Amino acid sequence: MRIQRWFQLALVGVLLCGSLGVAQAQPVEIQWWYANTGVIADTIKKIIEDYNASQSKYKVTGTYKGSYTETVNQTIAAFRANKQPEIVQVFEVGTQTMMMSGATYPVYQLMEEQGFKIDWSSYVAPVLSYYGDSSGNLQSMPFNSSTPIFYYNKDHFAKAGLKDPPKTWQEVDTYITKLRASGQQCAYTTSWISWVHLENYSALHGIPFASESNGFKSLKTVLLFNGPKQVAHFELLNKWLKEGSMSYEGRSGTADAAFSTGKCSMGTHSAGNIGNYTRQAKFAWGATVMPIDEGTPLRNSTIGGASLWVMKGHSKEQYAAVADFFRYVATPPVQVFWHRSTGYVPITLPAYELAKKEGYYKEVPAQEIAITSLTRSPTTELSRGLRLGNFVQIRDVIDEETENVWAGKKTPKQGLDDAVRRGNDLLRQFEQMQK
Repeated sequence: MRIQRWFQLALVGVLLCGSLGVAQAQPVEIQWWYANTGVIADTIKKIIEDYNASQSKYKVTGTYKGSYTETVNQTIAAFRANKQPEIVQVFEVGTQTMMMSGATYPVYQLMEEQGFKIDWSSYVAPVLSYYGDSSGNLQSMPFNSSTPIFYYNKDHFAKAGLKDPPKTWQEVDTYITKLRASGQQCAYTTSWISWVHLENYSALHGIPFASESNGFKSLKTVLLFNGPKQVAHFELLNKWLKEGSMSYEGRSGTADAAFSTGKCSMGTHSAGNIGNYTRQAKFAWGATVMPIDEGTPLRNSTIGGASLWVMKGHSKEQYAAVADFFRYVATPPVQVFWHRSTGYVPITLPAYELAKKEGYYKEVPAQEIAITSLTRSPTTELSRGLRLGNFVQIRDVIDEETENVWAGKKTPKQGLDDAVRRGNDLLRQFEQMQK
């Protein structure tokens, strides 16, 4: 049984209110369960340490709980035992399930009831809109927000007589030919097939991934990512794969290492990799916004990553601690530290302005690319993100069907058609669960 269904079934008929009766101690302690490792986890620990040192009223304890899926599974088990944390980090594709679970305390309500007046308009628009309800009220606290960007190996480019990065997918095709002619076997790779090549490709080209404003308007959504432009794009990807120019490294972020080790010359990966690439890559590299098809107007990309959800069932004092911690995390200095350390974007415009004022983007130009991509046009109903039930399973289906395409078992159109059909079945199952 998939993660959302477990969460839904675990919460059916459960209504928590008031306190769990935790004995109050000084300072008031709250738990934050997170799902990151490496540089990101080190940065989280530093933020917690600095917050705890900045005041004596509250204490945050952070605990790594495994992958995103494992973290949510452990939250479900803890919820059943009335031992859930105050804060849990959930990846963006779990947003619909968390919103409809009945187990969370909306962030906009928490901050208001705790007396914090937040200027939500100061938040980066695609980040804010992804985690808001139909009225724009923020349900969870944006945290590690990223967007896909295009990375390229400058050393490989120089050998192939290339300098500037490609702006269009048609130029990528030309660059691949030149890189191959220079002796480079793997010219291109990509992580997160659905997120990069369907979800963001659709948003950047102004075409729907799904009906009902990509699922924001109602649960009667149907998937639409098998349109002519998406099919043509997958035909291009399949061409590169067949000719050996593109390396498919597997699902999720497994292709990240193919770029950072120098195996592949170009790649589309999360902007959240900048921190790791800066430390790991032994070659000169650059980055730019995602390519688009020739003749396409500039539009904003959509986010990935995760947000922080507040769980029901805790005391007023604990919620006061959560609100104060969220206030701290959103301050410009903390956001700039997070941004510098990891590559994830700052969630507010004042933090972005602070980074610019400090001259950070002159030092590390790549760090500004994700923000440029997210803010270069007003957010529309097709570029605010996706709000789909059973989205984790839908992404699994997309991975399965595109792997059938890469294996030559199906044409790109057949693969996307079948992914849409199977994904729609999952949407109807989620819809039925809400009745």
